[in-house]
Amino acid sequence: MTDTEQMQKTLVSMTVNGVERSAEVESRTLLVHYLRDHLGLTGTHVGCDTSQCGACVVNVDGRTTKACTFFAVQVQGATVETIEGLAHDGVYHPVQEGFWEEHGLQCGYCTPGMIMSSVSLLKRNPNPTDAEIRHELEGNICRCTGYENIVRSVRYAAEKVRAGS
Repeated sequence: MTDTEQMQKTLVSMTVNGVERSAEVESRTLLVHYLRDHLGLTGTHVGCDTSQCGACVVNVDGRTTKACTFFAVQVQGATVETIEGLAHDGVYHPVQEGFWEEHGLQCGYCTPGMIMSSVSLLKRNPNPTDAEIRHELEGNICRCTGYENIVRSVRYAAEKVRAGS
């Protein structure tokens, strides 16, 4: 038997985007790989595997989490929200709409992480300053935009959130 064949699998269960999900995974399976490979939720991106870029940000029990820094078994029983869970009935979340309207993306690779971090910020603070937006997004790297349109996108979303949209 190979080492891979001998690796024991563990049943992991969590609520992902409002749906109870379970799968058998190796104990070393990262949350990002569980989401992508076992659940088919490929909106959560793998950028660096070292927690530097933020492309893998999801919200776990309401907290911004880099999915490349947790094993799937560590979030057993948790509630996980990914980029796929934001839009409802074809209507974008205000942050998604903001990124669309204010051109907050170019290549789009960092966008899911930026959006998930921004959603978390606006839940805690629906009226952030530009400095607070920039501080919140410090853990997310964008190599394309220069961040100006990203900040505008979050401001746009904050206005929509405050207006109840």
